[in-house]
Amino acid sequence: MKIARNRGIAGIAALTLALGLAACSNGNETTSTNDGEGSGVTINGSGASAQVNAQQAWRDNFTAQAGAIVNYDSTGSGTGRDQFIAGEVHYTGTDSMLDAEEIEGATERCGSEPIELPLYISPIALTFNLDGIDNVNMTADIIAQVFKGEITEWNDPALVAINDGIELPAQPIIPVNRADDSGTTENFQQYLAEASDLWEHEPSDTWPLTGTQSAEQTAGVVNLVKSTPGAITYADASQIGDLGTVAVEVAGEFLEYSPEAAAAIVDGSPRTDHATDRIITVDLKRDGSIEGAYPIVLISYLVACTEYDNADEAEVVKEYFTYMASPEGQEAAAKANGGNAPISDELREEAMAAIEQIQTN
Repeated sequence: MKIARNRGIAGIAALTLALGLAACSNGNETTSTNDGEGSGVTINGSGASAQVNAQQAWRDNFTAQAGAIVNYDSTGSGTGRDQFIAGEVHYTGTDSMLDAEEIEGATERCGSEPIELPLYISPIALTFNLDGIDNVNMTADIIAQVFKGEITEWNDPALVAINDGIELPAQPIIPVNRADDSGTTENFQQYLAEASDLWEHEPSDTWPLTGTQSAEQTAGVVNLVKSTPGAITYADASQIGDLGTVAVEVAGEFLEYSPEAAAAIVDGSPRTDHATDRIITVDLKRDGSIEGAYPIVLISYLVACTEYDNADEAEVVKEYFTYMASPEGQEAAAKANGGNAPISDELREEAMAAIEQIQTN
């Protein structure tokens, strides 16, 4: 069925070009970026807090030109997926891929298989608060021991041995983890599980250890580290501010995070076994074996139905996803974040083919 307002491909392309010229801005995590004027069509999204700066930039540009209203509530990936499957939001952002049960639930909600697109790629920084120290080297085994509470002092001999020239203090290490269900947590644990034999826990959205220091959402853990000398956490690199960062061991060298290094691991990794022309999911190779590829990477997916009952809402979802995937949209997110990696042209081509399938029932 055709979309009722039916601007068509040319209209979407023109809108995308216009949006690329719009200014980007940052804002808080939960407010709408449109004052309610314009077409009056509203779409609502929720999910990953890691995407919040990108979503703000995307919505600012899109709503300014399209006249529609886009809301995004950074509830966390787990809540966002639940709300999408329940039909409470039009789309969701998630730092974890939909599992088989969630795909089944989303298919039942949507009437057909949803689209799941890797439109936000960012390194996960290991970030810490040590006075006068900006960078520390760590191996995967050391990182696992730190977050298990087995290496407890910054001047532990294992850290001193690989940080020549840095005077590490006799100060407790305070690991901080996410308290809410978090795709960032799962991605970090997937790195630990692949890169270190010392991490025995099955990766999941939930932190597996109890009695730890924790906080809700990305902003929460970052703020806790900022206020706690000696603390260390994992967080989307675009949101860590001026905290210190860890260079991780990759192919025998210590590599700091960067958008280029994050993109290298995505481009060098295969699709998952359950990927389709709509489910474009990536099986990241996180074991630290790819030279120049930062292994602790977050791919935050955007999920939507391909069938909506309301034609106007379907069109806005389609146009918004088109903009997010476009070169202009990816550049806007990168400028807003200062840390995430734009998707490649090859990946964009796959994503656009999936977005084209959005229609009304």
